[in-house]
Amino acid sequence: MSKLLTLSPDETGTTPTPVLSFYPIVLSAPERGHDLTLRVSAPLTGSHLPLILFAHGFGSSANGYEPLVNYWAAHGFVVVQPTFLDSRTLSSDPKASHGEAVKAYLSDPRKEAMWRYRVADMKQILGQLALIEEAFPGLKGRLDLTRIAAVGHSFGAQTVGVLLGTRVIEGDGRLGADLSDSRIKVGVLLSAGGQGGEDLSLFGAEHFPHLNQSYAHLTTPTLVVAGDQDYSPLTQRGPDWFTDSYHLSPGANGLVSLFGAEHMLGGISGYLVTETTDESPERVAMVQRLTWAYLRSALYPSDPAWSMAVHHLLEGAHPLGRVEVK
Repeated sequence: MSKLLTLSPDETGTTPTPVLSFYPIVLSAPERGHDLTLRVSAPLTGSHLPLILFAHGFGSSANGYEPLVNYWAAHGFVVVQPTFLDSRTLSSDPKASHGEAVKAYLSDPRKEAMWRYRVADMKQILGQLALIEEAFPGLKGRLDLTRIAAVGHSFGAQTVGVLLGTRVIEGDGRLGADLSDSRIKVGVLLSAGGQGGEDLSLFGAEHFPHLNQSYAHLTTPTLVVAGDQDYSPLTQRGPDWFTDSYHLSPGANGLVSLFGAEHMLGGISGYLVTETTDESPERVAMVQRLTWAYLRSALYPSDPAWSMAVHHLLEGAHPLGRVEVK
């Protein structure tokens, strides 16, 4: 089913609450060369709070994506953001440009294992939630550990996809190990790369072999968000490549396609970021509202937030995107 969307005043059905962010929370991880540093954001009030594990895109850190994180936390979620090893903040030149960071990454001897480190980091967080609760003032006893979601953008979407059931295809063509995690009940993939094989460009196949992946085993309920102007050097295809996780997986049951959006979906990675080439507060607001609503309804099946958000955004004459469901 396909529907056109347009922005209207925010009607989430909840009242935004003040948010407290705590940074850094540090988990010991000697095997990765750097301890695992987290930012945790939570509403000041409320109990039985659902949890979002957020995986940042290449080069970012636990301190990015404020537009999404602040919105989710203000509307009732606790959000945990790790800093992965590809972050520019861990490099010898943390002020390097995105292009310079890519060049450094391509020469990093850990490059081919980086996606595995990311998945391991997320699993470590899941295994140490009690420690995280203790480290965050006033959070202990307020989490609902039966309602855990994972969200990722770009490289982070690949990370989350693996946790939801995506399988990386090994160099010999065999299907890689199942690294999914049943503790995660629902996911959101933002600008997620598509299938590999012949769809990858020569550059993508050479430097990002973990994108040679299969979505056939992604069975966890998932929302996919993509921009219809997201042209990538990683693929020989056009922006439709970023919708593969919806079309090729049994679990993904929602697709939001944003009109005119590029890889940053209007600027979700921050309020003042130079990598955003399609700045649009309206698109960011759409991503905020629809991702929150999807997660609410997926984690609380009696909550009509998702259907209400889609219906609400249908009102108006200037559509910003389209929603498909299956």
